[in-house]
Formats: sequence, C-alpha cells, structure tokens
Amino acid sequence: MAEQRPLRILLGCDTFAPDINGAARFAERLASGLVQRGHSVHVSAPNTRYRLEDPRFEHIEGEDLVMHRLPSVKAPGHDWLRFVWPWRSKHYARKVLDSVRPDVVHIQSHIVIGRGLTREARKRGIPVIATNHTMAENILDFTRLPEWGNKIFVKLAWADARRTFEMSAAVTTPTRKAADFLEETIGLAGVLPISCGIDMAQYTADLTPRTEKRIVFVGRLTSEKRIDDLLRAAARLDDDVIVELVGGGDQLGALESLVDELGIRDRVIFHGRVSDEELRAALTRATMFAIASIAELQSIATMEAMASGLPIVAANAVALPHLVEHGKNGYLFEPENVDELEARIRDVLSADQDAYQAMQRASLEMVSAHDITRTLDTFESLYRGGALPA
Repeated sequence: MAEQRPLRILLGCDTFAPDINGAARFAERLASGLVQRGHSVHVSAPNTRYRLEDPRFEHIEGEDLVMHRLPSVKAPGHDWLRFVWPWRSKHYARKVLDSVRPDVVHIQSHIVIGRGLTREARKRGIPVIATNHTMAENILDFTRLPEWGNKIFVKLAWADARRTFEMSAAVTTPTRKAADFLEETIGLAGVLPISCGIDMAQYTADLTPRTEKRIVFVGRLTSEKRIDDLLRAAARLDDDVIVELVGGGDQLGALESLVDELGIRDRVIFHGRVSDEELRAALTRATMFAIASIAELQSIATMEAMASGLPIVAANAVALPHLVEHGKNGYLFEPENVDELEARIRDVLSADQDAYQAMQRASLEMVSAHDITRTLDTFESLYRGGALPA
C-alpha cells in the first residue's frame, strides 16, 4: 500500500496555551503528536491581547506549531479566559483559511473560533471534525444573569452548538457518557467517544510505601470543581494529612478564606500554576488524588494521576466513573456528599500496604487504555475520511 501523504491540519481552539485547562491541554498534545507524525499543523486561537498577530511558530509540548493568534478580550469575572468577538469570528476564519488552505479543520469547541471556522470551511468544501469539551452550564458562574436568564442562555447555547455540529463530518467527545449526554441534550446522533489520551511515559509512579499522607488535586480552582467539599472533608481528617492544590482560578480567594475558617491553613498548600515538571513531581509524591467535580467530560488531570500510580477518590458524576472502578483503583462517592467523601478518603489512607499497592497498579492498568497513540490513530483516520481503528 502506498504511503499516505502528510496532511495540512487546522485546529480551531477557543482556549489554548498559555491557558491551563483540560481542553487546552488536549489540543496542545494532539497538535504536537500530529507534528511528530509528519503532519503540518496550524492552530487558530485567541491572542493574549487585542491584536491580530502574523502567523508565527510557537514551541508547544516539545514541537513547533504555526500559531494564528486572533485579537481577544478578557472575559469579565474570569481570571484568564479570553475570547474573540463573536461577530468577528467568520472574518478571522476567512483570513486564516486563506492563509493555511487546510485539508481538514478540527474545532475544539463550537463557541466562537470553532463556530466561525466551521461555517467558512463548509462554504469551501473543507471537511470539519468537531470535538466537544464543554457544557454550556459550566459558563453560568460568569454570566451574572438571573436564573431565568441563565435558562435562556443555556438553551440558546446548545441550539447554536447543534447548528455547528450538524455542519461537521464527525462529532467527537472524550467518553461514551459525554457522547450520550451530548446526543440527548441537542438531539444529535452518532457522536463518537474518543479519549483525550495521555502519554504515560511522561509520568512516574512510586510504588514504594508512603511516609506521608498527601491528598492532591490538579485543576482549575472554579466552583464546578467543588474544591470546598474536599477541604471540608480534609478538615475532619488527622492533623498529619496534607492537601496540595495545583492550579489557579477565580475561587482562590474564597478557598483561602475557607481554609482559615476551617483552621487548616498549615495543612493546605496552594501551589498555583506550576510547570509540567512540578506538576508531575506533585503527583508522584502524593498518596492519593481526590476530585469532587460535577462537570467532567473526561478529566485529563485524573488520568495524569492514574498514570502516576495514584488511587483515586472521585465524585460519581458525568464521566469520572469511566476512570474509577469502585473498590479497585479507588472509590466513588455521591456528589456534594462531604461525609461520604471523607469516608472514601479514609478508606484509601487507612489501607494496608498490599491493598494500597493493588489500587496503584489498578490505576496504571486502567489508564493504559487511554494511550495517546490510539487517540492520534483515530483522529488521523477521521481526517482522511476513513474507518475508525478497531
């Protein structure tokens, strides 16, 4: 069989480096993995200021990507999120498409940049693959609308998502649960579950006995993550239990106040945003990973913890049950139930060495199914209009 030629791929991302969140991290790893396979990858993403930049190379995840940075403004009430004016999205899409002339467009959201690219690419006969990482409900903390206004906002947002996705050759989302949710919410059929994937070689598991009790959480400090539940549970634990929070977000001030109110300031470490090396080190030295979030469509952070050989305690919500088998690699608890969260954390911390190591090995075994190689194979096939890998 003749070798297939490399593709020119345009990724449309409403969030990308230097942003730190699951959707951005996935897009960065996807882009770098495609470059490693010989493809030409361009990324259209918000600029860090209101200015249209000439296309330039940026070093992302160890590879050089051609970035098309679009003028953006800071989202009100959000510590880092920026967005392109919606009424300019198609204008910028035309400019980027004229410059890149891609074989395929892969949008990472339907919100602004992805919305414009989809409509303009369709006019030119360029196939579009759409991946959904978001739930419209997650944005409600920043709308500042009354309850009735939020309901209208969510309805309009999902209606617009459907219009965009119906123009795409294929729609994907990270898990079967997330695919079912999307199909039921907007009445779309055939959504494909494709894991975000993870390069396990980047993480180090320490299977030796722990001398400290460290609970780690990695992610944005936002309300849907329900980090306050984790802190309230931790306040009931022994004084030798340390909580490490890795990441920044709009809830930092409120969480610091809660820590003082609970009297556990000496047992909680706010790391803020850290380098990849510091992130991996925090995971390797931890005893367990805890996540109380109620809005995860997959959770790359949880997969990173599993690849670091950690037992997981997670809310039994949305897609987290896909990563945690209760009693095998950790435990699930009823969302927003602090009593049960505390009990499940105690189950991990009090486990004997054999039981604890069994949970570690189970995490490593289970996350291997999410190897980034399979993710790249699948998207390459979609880009070429072929069948999905078995």
